[in-house]
Amino acid sequence: MSSNFCKLLTAVFISGLTVINKSEFLLLQAYTEAARLQTGVDNKQLQAMEGQLTWLVHIVGAIIRGRPTSSSSAESQEVIDGELAARIFQLIQVTDTGSHVHRYLQHSKQWLDLAILSFFQNFRRVYVGDQAMHFSKQLYGRLNELLGLQDHLMVLNMIVGKIATNLKCYAQSEEVIEQTLNLFQELAAGYMSGKLLLKLDAVNYILEHHTREHFTFLDEINNSRNRTIFYFTLGKLLFMEDSSAKFKVFIASLQQVSVNLEVTPVEAFRSDGVKFALIGLMRDLRGITMATNSRRTYGLLFDWLYPAHTSLLLRTIEQWTDAPEVTTPLLKFVAEFVINKTQWLTFDSSSPNGILLFREVSKLIVAYGSRVLSLPVLSDPYTYKYKGIWVALTILTRALAGNYVNFGVFELYGDRALADALDMALKMSLGIPLASIMAFRKLARAYFALLEVLCHNHITVIVNLDTAVFAHLVGSLETGVKSLDVNISSQCASAVDNLAAFYFNNITMEDSPTSVAALNMAQHIAECPNLFPKILRSLFEIVLFEECSNQWSLSRPMLSLILMNDQIFNGLKVQILSTQPADQHHRLAVCFDKLMADVTWTLEPKNRDKFTQNLTIFRHDFRAK
Repeated sequence: MSSNFCKLLTAVFISGLTVINKSEFLLLQAYTEAARLQTGVDNKQLQAMEGQLTWLVHIVGAIIRGRPTSSSSAESQEVIDGELAARIFQLIQVTDTGSHVHRYLQHSKQWLDLAILSFFQNFRRVYVGDQAMHFSKQLYGRLNELLGLQDHLMVLNMIVGKIATNLKCYAQSEEVIEQTLNLFQELAAGYMSGKLLLKLDAVNYILEHHTREHFTFLDEINNSRNRTIFYFTLGKLLFMEDSSAKFKVFIASLQQVSVNLEVTPVEAFRSDGVKFALIGLMRDLRGITMATNSRRTYGLLFDWLYPAHTSLLLRTIEQWTDAPEVTTPLLKFVAEFVINKTQWLTFDSSSPNGILLFREVSKLIVAYGSRVLSLPVLSDPYTYKYKGIWVALTILTRALAGNYVNFGVFELYGDRALADALDMALKMSLGIPLASIMAFRKLARAYFALLEVLCHNHITVIVNLDTAVFAHLVGSLETGVKSLDVNISSQCASAVDNLAAFYFNNITMEDSPTSVAALNMAQHIAECPNLFPKILRSLFEIVLFEECSNQWSLSRPMLSLILMNDQIFNGLKVQILSTQPADQHHRLAVCFDKLMADVTWTLEPKNRDKFTQNLTIFRHDFRAK
């Protein structure tokens, strides 16, 4: 029964493919003939033809994507795939010739090319690559017979040729440009496929001629976001060979743009032409920065940018602060430039580059913050103020956590770069209501990420603040701990843990605090005694009464807060028990006693782990009916 059913399905499938092949052949013939005719072509007839071809291309792509994995049917399927794919590759040779070159603004033509891009995606997943070439001899044999496409290099060359054509001809269609660049990016993403691309003349041509004169989509403001993807892909291909000579050739066009902007007089720097050039340059540089994959490739970009072109960044921030469409791409580029991905952003032990980089970051943050805070609050504060502020906070957070700067040098030599950057970051943070911070997720993540880094690496900056400011920041950490965003909740828990550990180590365990920071911390707690008890209560309520996926992270500050002052913990036990039924008080009191079993008066890692284990048991026993 099942055998007969399979035979029936196979017969239906083969019959359907025969119909598709015949339909494709007839449509392809008609479409090819239309390309030869310069006049007298009915536009509606062409639209209908392109619509039918679009569906057929999608169907062929789906058939190829669903290639069977069993060896018994794989070879026969390859032959069928080869015949179907040959039709699509024939179509590609026609779509950009003759009268069709005047149809790029027609939606039917755009939909057809989007279908072709989808077909390319499906074909490359199954039949492109070293392994695919080895196990797809039947398909490439059939393609060779029909079209002379002997291997995947020739197929890739045709695909890249179509990518280049789309980038040149579809400047007005953002969707086609985006899908074309996504295909290009995925082809370059793999190590082996990237190496294959570098063997193609078409790819090397793009690497050498990536300017707006050759790719008109770069001239369209609607495509400015796509520039980052374009240069990210080119950067990945460029850095695969790690050649400083090729980098110099590649960066030459951006060098010329930068120089032209740097010599632009003050009165012309606010023109629309300069504005568009700045937006494009910053998006391009961000894409190249994203592509850097080693200390060597990052060094090439760093040496090009610093010190020759960093003054352009500062000038742009100073003169375009009120235009987020300019400052946001710039700030996002800098945020990408200062992040230490996989710890490859390192400099030689004798190099001052880490310190010099942070000084430039400090200048940008101070320049931006001092100006953006003075801007009036408009109907859309997120676009005009908050978005730039959260990117600026992200820049500082990444620079502080990058581990490539010895921050002690600044205070030692009286350099205000660190102090000024931290001061401005806090001013920007305090200038936004906490309710607004929590309303915008990206803003909240940037704000709490900065607080976590400050409490971990620069805690004296926090504890030396005025009591009112300190209380506001700690109060915001309590709000963050309650956030439904696990990342934010965990970051806040870590920040609270560092603050409580500082109090425990410098005040609780000392006869009398001696350092200025410890004295300030003691004063803050004396004036605001409920700050930490409220956080501890919130942590217990989350652990006991909510489904928390980050219990481990929350357990860390809980122990630190308990050890700060055991009276706080005893008072909290009484409060929590009073909210429970009277007949449960004895059982729950025993649960609290077990929580601290074998937990000593230290914050050593083993002791923390023991408390975390006890907390898991405590939560289970407390919630048991």
